Amino acid sequence: MKRLFAAVVLTVVLCVLVWLLQPGRQLIVNNPRKSDAIVVLAGSEADSRYWHGMQLLRSGYGQHLFLDAVTGVDFGHSLTDLARDFVARTAGANAPQVSVCPVEGDSTKDEAPQVGACLQRLQPAPRSVILVTDDYHTHRALAIFRNRLPQYRWTVAAANNPARFGTPWWKHREWAKTYLTESEKLLWWDLFDRWR
Repeated sequence: MKRLFAAVVLTVVLCVLVWLLQPGRQLIVNNPRKSDAIVVLAGSEADSRYWHGMQLLRSGYGQHLFLDAVTGVDFGHSLTDLARDFVARTAGANAPQVSVCPVEGDSTKDEAPQVGACLQRLQPAPRSVILVTDDYHTHRALAIFRNRLPQYRWTVAAANNPARFGTPWWKHREWAKTYLTESEKLLWWDLFDRWR
């Protein structure tokens, strides 16, 4: 019995060490495929996500792009209205193909069903969707959307945000904070939230 316990503890310790010492690539999935729609997830510092989504749209990876915008007010301005103004100024000839999808809350898990409601408005109804999010968030976001909206075929595109994350993750303090926080969220999703 002691040998079994020691083997289990050693296995757990080795798994944790392998996870922590990897340069951070286990958080990143980048497999965009041509799809019916593109969804740029909401989040702080979402500009790089938007520009990456627009690049995919202009390259023919999707027919329509939704930019998620968290509902709320900053400095007297609706964030959804700010997103719409931003799209109107920057989308150019692609403006008819771009819509803002208002979402409440700051959790990817809460965002998924609201994105589903926006996707249902498209005609013809999409069957495949590309998620665009920060590279460190791709693994968890893809797992959540596949779980919560299984009627769509999901792929994900990683937007680079070097102010928040890079590899190896231990080179910068901000990267380390992002790595540890996202690793904790991914582990929580895999162990608990996925089953709720």
